[in-house]
Amino acid sequence: MEVEAMKLLASALVLLPLMGVGIGLGLIFAAYNLAVGRNPNASDVLEKKFWLTFAFVEMFGLVTIVAWALLFFTA
Repeated sequence: MEVEAMKLLASALVLLPLMGVGIGLGLIFAAYNLAVGRNPNASDVLEKKFWLTFAFVEMFGLVTIVAWALLFFTA
């Protein structure tokens, strides 16, 4: 295979974890909405944990995009 074809294939494989990030964010939002819907008084405690887990999962997505950019735009 040519180098350009391998670079495109590798950059496509690097973007696969973004599907997991999307699924993870959906599960986090769904769990938060369900928990607050069942117990609205606990929203203060849950909100801090919600934003922390959201930030961690989103960080994995951003790291994936940076890895893709480094792989795709470099030699």
